[in-house]
Amino acid sequence: MKKEKAAEKLIERPLTERKVEAWTDRYFWKTKKAVEAFGDHDVTYSVFMRRPVVFAPKLMVDWLKCMADARDTEFRIDLNYAEGQWVGAGEPLLYIGGLFSQLVDLETLYLQLLGPPCVAAYNAFTMCIELPEVEFLAMEARHCAGLEMTEMMAYAASVGSSAAKSQVGAKGFIGNATNATSHYFGKTGGMGTMPHALIGYAGSTLKAAEMYVETFPDEPVTVLVDYYGREITDSLTVCRRFPELASRGLLSIRLDTHGGRFIEGLDPAESYAVLERHAPLAVRRYRNEQELRILTGTGVSAAGIFHLRETLNKEGFHKVRIIASSGFDVVKCKVMADVNAPIDVVGTGSFLPHSWPETYATADIVAYAGRESVKVGREFLLKKPNA
Repeated sequence: MKKEKAAEKLIERPLTERKVEAWTDRYFWKTKKAVEAFGDHDVTYSVFMRRPVVFAPKLMVDWLKCMADARDTEFRIDLNYAEGQWVGAGEPLLYIGGLFSQLVDLETLYLQLLGPPCVAAYNAFTMCIELPEVEFLAMEARHCAGLEMTEMMAYAASVGSSAAKSQVGAKGFIGNATNATSHYFGKTGGMGTMPHALIGYAGSTLKAAEMYVETFPDEPVTVLVDYYGREITDSLTVCRRFPELASRGLLSIRLDTHGGRFIEGLDPAESYAVLERHAPLAVRRYRNEQELRILTGTGVSAAGIFHLRETLNKEGFHKVRIIASSGFDVVKCKVMADVNAPIDVVGTGSFLPHSWPETYATADIVAYAGRESVKVGREFLLKKPNA
């Protein structure tokens, strides 16, 4: 119990004043002291980003409200967009107002809570829009730099997913892999069946599946099938071992083949042959190298997914679902959508921003004591009439 309570406090809301002083940029702290010495002013900050994003402000707003309560002050937080709304590059996302001395040393920390979720939400939204009939499972935790980033990315995926659901009726993200952030997806716990480690421990894919079914008899089963390089053989072996689960749609096969080899039964020539049967136009128009690799290359390719679906159907396992993972970012989702690859679920953490500089949010003061003033070149941040 003590360990659980300690873990819950790792993400602290709000930070103590001592921690704010330690983690904010030093020039903000020095400015705070100067303002306290020479007289405070009410100020208004405008916050923007340099690229299109999907607005995901909750974590930042909640933190600012906590800090306002802790400092016995009030902050005005005026959002220019609703959560989940698309925002163009350079558009003011929100305005933050309050006493200069109370806001200035918080800038470093609240910007950290805004930029990355907005970019990740944009990516998640795009992926869900591209594959509206596919369910997504957020598996970003292992790729995050600490607990706070894990929370930001899970929140972002939920925002992008909700926007896609409301705009085009996409299935979107149905859950994620950890208990701590499952509430963002309306769940009470994380989702997932087994890692490769369980298969290595069991000594065979079938044995790992049997262990799982015995340990969790009332749960649907998802079986990884790439550990021994026998994606097709092991998939069929597991389906034949659990025909009832297969017939009830409670058995899923997860393809997670790494990029160093082809899925069992495929090579370049056979991959093209599979696509010719199922998506004949896929490679008859211009494709760049990345797209061709996604279609016919090593790893979890479109050809590999078609190959598995084709084999399962021939054996009568039409209700066995295919879960695809391994590098499913925006580009890969677009290519899979283009050929209508038969994917039921995508497991991915690749909505995380690829280029971290794109996540930088910027805040500039645009008014001091009610008087508009902003540095030259940033006039676009000023509040527009009737805004």
